[in-house]
Amino acid sequence: MRRLLLFRHAKAERAEPGRNDLARALTADGRDDAALIGAYMGRHGFRPDLVVVSPATRTRQTRDAAAAALRPAPAAVFNDRIYDATAQTLLNALKDTPDVTQTLLVIGHNPGLHELALMLVATGDIDTRERLGEKFPTAGLAILEFALDAWGKLHARAARLERFVSPKTIARVTN
Repeated sequence: MRRLLLFRHAKAERAEPGRNDLARALTADGRDDAALIGAYMGRHGFRPDLVVVSPATRTRQTRDAAAAALRPAPAAVFNDRIYDATAQTLLNALKDTPDVTQTLLVIGHNPGLHELALMLVATGDIDTRERLGEKFPTAGLAILEFALDAWGKLHARAARLERFVSPKTIARVTN
């Protein structure tokens, strides 16, 4: 079985005219939210073998904040194909994942990440699937499971949605 963790970067600075979008950094709340999701992954045993990260500053910072809770930090590769990618581009990139990787974490951007999750999910708790269908918020984490023996066999409607969490849903449970 394969597990895919789709993690949207945390809250970032607003885009400004004339400023390179790749350079947008996380806000203080964004850093806290990324760390919270990292702690959630560690606490629940969702430890990736490999992390694929968009080259944007905000995704790199999301990875750094989350990885602090995942010791030792999992290996990461920065893939230009992940930045501002469509769902199909993301799917094609995932198919290149080495088969020794059982659990893959992708840190990227909307709308591609959200569309990819919707493309892949076929089953899972109906309420959780409905929440995923509504919105994929910043620092949102979708955990998908596949009964596949190779990443190259990944295809639409192949996943079961195991969980879908965000800093807000975690806060509701812990408060």
